Amino acid sequence: MACSLAVVLSGCADFSGIALQSRLADGSALAAGSTLSNIGNAAWPSSAWWENYRDPQLNALVQQAVADSPSLKIAQARIRQASSLAGVARAATLPKVGVEASSTRGLYSEEYIFPPPLGGSWNWDNEITVKASYDLDLWDKDRSALESALDTIHVSAAEARSAQLNLETAVVRGYLQLATQFALRDVASATLVQQTSIANIAQRKLNAGLGTRLEVSQAETALPDARSNIEKIDENIALLRNQIAALSGKGPGSGETIRRPVLATALIAPADGSDSSAQLPIALPDNVPAHLVGRRPDVIAQRWRVEAMSKNIDVAKAAFYPDINISAFIGLQALGFTNFLSASSGVRGAGPAISLPIFDGGRLRANLGAQTAALDGAIESYNNTLVQALQSVADQIIKLKSEQQQRGQSEQALALSKKSYDLAKRGYQAGLTANINVIQTQLVLLQQQLRVAQIRAGYLDSWAQLMQALGGGLGDDLPQPLPQPGASGDAIAAGNAGK
Repeated sequence: MACSLAVVLSGCADFSGIALQSRLADGSALAAGSTLSNIGNAAWPSSAWWENYRDPQLNALVQQAVADSPSLKIAQARIRQASSLAGVARAATLPKVGVEASSTRGLYSEEYIFPPPLGGSWNWDNEITVKASYDLDLWDKDRSALESALDTIHVSAAEARSAQLNLETAVVRGYLQLATQFALRDVASATLVQQTSIANIAQRKLNAGLGTRLEVSQAETALPDARSNIEKIDENIALLRNQIAALSGKGPGSGETIRRPVLATALIAPADGSDSSAQLPIALPDNVPAHLVGRRPDVIAQRWRVEAMSKNIDVAKAAFYPDINISAFIGLQALGFTNFLSASSGVRGAGPAISLPIFDGGRLRANLGAQTAALDGAIESYNNTLVQALQSVADQIIKLKSEQQQRGQSEQALALSKKSYDLAKRGYQAGLTANINVIQTQLVLLQQQLRVAQIRAGYLDSWAQLMQALGGGLGDDLPQPLPQPGASGDAIAAGNAGK
């Protein structure tokens, strides 16, 4: 009878006017464009993609950051929290058994149901019962809440991977900036030496009566700026060391132990194969738009959030239907202690309990509307994350191609500057030109080395961002929700409603 009544009353649920308005984007349907086409095939990044830079100190710094960073420990705490909350949701699907005991001494009324001599006297009211209950969950409310909680664990796990990828990339990019500053300091120090030589030559010419004070003043004007530039670079080096140490969860003292990166020398080395950027070719895995949804941790996290939100809609809909619980109890009940433990004081019972919301001022519809809007927001967040992920891949490819072209032109200019310097030096050694010409051509050579170092560093940084855009090898083993992305939001809701 209870089940029949529940089926009849379930027809009262009114969901009219409340429906999803968003649809999940299909990664395979997003146009890749010419930027991502006709590029050499490569494997997806490995979980230790930074090892391609071939700098042992960088490898150690990244590993230390992953092991000790507070931000990752926060993300791991969120996973444990989500797992515990899932345990709470799982408990709602299981039978409940409990023991209740009470012993109360009170004065019983003479004008109530208790006859004399009990009425008007003081006595003990003792009771101990074992109670059990079980929610039949006919509409899968508890099961849907559990599935939502389990999906939230996947969200937390994917977000932890995303946090790890962001941390690894931050350490790598900070280290590349540190290497760049060391390379710039080499050029700046060499430039100061040459500018000092020019000032000394101008002073000697003045002393010999062959120059003017204007020439000396013009030559000495560049020296303070050169020294200030070196001081600024030293400041940047100290700040970057502190930054890398903080990313690793360490104090500034740990940053002071970071040595000059091996990459720094490669940034200003001749283009003879020692250039690290030349060892990182521009290439992409096959079919990036379609496969990116299963590789980027942040995209996977958003997809699991959509799945969890869709289960919350099932919970909100189930609240419109009757709740049917089966409960039972057995125990002892007596006035006084004389017969409390005898068989005659035993009590027991069992039966169903039905609760049905009839009028609640629109609370259930408002809750369903809120959960539906939340799912719309989750779907659009997923769509936005997916589009931005594909954009970031395309952006880095564009930057890498441009920097590759710039690198070729700048290295050609560097080779010409080196040739001019060699000619000037040989001319000076043969007595055909003055030493000042040698120094000036060397200054041009140093400026070109600076330009080459900056372009090579930019290429290395863009490659690191490309690895991050492709997921950094940290999302390929994460579980994937079903249905796969590409289904409409309405299809998700319909599929859940039919479970």
